[in-house]
Amino acid sequence: MLLKAQKMFTVTANDRDSKARAGILKTSHGDVPTPVFMPVGTAGTVKGVLHRDLINDIGAGIILGNTYHLYLRPGMEILKAAGGLHRFMSWSRALLTDSGGYQVFSLSEIRKVTAEGVTFRSHIDGSKHLFTPENTIDIQRVIGADIMMVLDECTPYPCDHRQALRSLRITSHWLERAVKRYNETEPLWGYQQALFPIVQGSTWEDLRRQSAEEAASTGLPGMAIGGLSVGEPAEEMYRMIEVVNEILPAEKPRYLMGVGTPENILESIALGIDMFDCVIPTRNGRNGMLFTNSGIINIRNRKWADDFSPIDPEGASEVSRTYTKAYLRHLFVSGEMLGAQIASINNLSFYLNLVKEARKKIEEGNFSEWKKQIIKKVSSRL
Repeated sequence: MLLKAQKMFTVTANDRDSKARAGILKTSHGDVPTPVFMPVGTAGTVKGVLHRDLINDIGAGIILGNTYHLYLRPGMEILKAAGGLHRFMSWSRALLTDSGGYQVFSLSEIRKVTAEGVTFRSHIDGSKHLFTPENTIDIQRVIGADIMMVLDECTPYPCDHRQALRSLRITSHWLERAVKRYNETEPLWGYQQALFPIVQGSTWEDLRRQSAEEAASTGLPGMAIGGLSVGEPAEEMYRMIEVVNEILPAEKPRYLMGVGTPENILESIALGIDMFDCVIPTRNGRNGMLFTNSGIINIRNRKWADDFSPIDPEGASEVSRTYTKAYLRHLFVSGEMLGAQIASINNLSFYLNLVKEARKKIEEGNFSEWKKQIIKKVSSRL
């Protein structure tokens, strides 16, 4: 496949006892140190979190938007008139967009997949739409993400070999067409946009190998791994990551889509993954689950009603060190929206600080030793 060459990643350190590595991801809106966790801003917003807090308290250098949601609302006419998503949402740092394929399959009850693309009905108003490998590139050109994804089909779990193979053939066909469209088009907003292929294949080793080889052969500047953390045991996910990372180019960033818990992230870093996103920190935060350096807290529990210690005394966020557990519980049981905001900021800050600390340990060469200790600590329930 002919493509526009674009080097965007440099490995700066490798762990002594694992495949973990630190690096720099170069984007048109700034350099991003890796490993990195990207807060999910599905519809042009990280729910309940001001950009000021994303930058100053959480330290996000890149966030994720979703093509499916942005295409349906506000729509391409508005985003084009605004000059792209960066300008529309007043965000000056890097953006990554998913192609929307996963949302089509998870949110649209009525859909039809063919070689041409996927026809679906909007979850908002039931209107009929078609996503193809070509028009999802066009849509992401309008959105203006620094990193774009190809259209793929995500298989459910469990998935038999025949179904996974049939799905992979469609994904492979779509990949070729997406790369062609990418090379035929130019960015609309005056800066470069990178395109990543997505490795699929469910939990079938032969299919994962085939898909990884196809992704690597594109020569695109980064590689994504999809279709994991969809219900399979964690051990199966880690096994597939190992299989895929043996094939994907070591000099390019590896993005594990939609993963996951702090333990998942640390174990995947040890296997050579560089980039992550997941709704867990914000979604769980809005429901009262907090991730802290001492362990996991269900803030609605009665035990926190008179606990006047900070949410996380060791937290990287000022919010975590300022507000008390008793106060936050009061906000949740009272239904005050500030409670969800505080919890979301706490959790995102925890996640970003976790990968920042992982990077530091990789640079020091003792990541593996640190990982064993920290996983036990942060996974315990208080």
